[in-house]
Amino acid sequence: MTYPPPLLASRAPRIRTAEYTPAVLRFPSGSCVTGRLEVFSSTGGLLCLPKPVIRGTRIKVMFLTQNGPVLGAAEMLTPVSWTQQPFRFVTLAYGDQRRLQAVTGCSPRPEIPAPEHTSPAPNAEPDWIDKYRAAMNCNPPRRRLLEKMLDALMPGTK
Repeated sequence: MTYPPPLLASRAPRIRTAEYTPAVLRFPSGSCVTGRLEVFSSTGGLLCLPKPVIRGTRIKVMFLTQNGPVLGAAEMLTPVSWTQQPFRFVTLAYGDQRRLQAVTGCSPRPEIPAPEHTSPAPNAEPDWIDKYRAAMNCNPPRRRLLEKMLDALMPGTK
């Protein structure tokens, strides 16, 4: 399940990458562009790209932090130079959001609930599995059309 990034009363803490951090941008058309992540926070970041992307373009952005990879849907903002362009996260999966918050030290607002993972009993199976099994036991498998045609052409061979 995905959540919007947390809305904070004050500006989210920014982290400047100490070493080269590659980032990959995937466009809705399927094409990709690689760049370098310079600054990031729990709400967005600043990319160094070969050329600017049109403001408002929705992308998927992926980069690696010290706590693991982050993949999120983002919107490109107005470029600040010919090579630098900020982005803001539109949606982040819960795990990606937690990784960013762990790196930046930014905690989520209490209004954003954590997803509840309820695990079923070990032997419990969903109802659809029982229905499927019952249907398979009641209805014998259908004979293939080719087998029927062969039986019609050559009766008594089976």
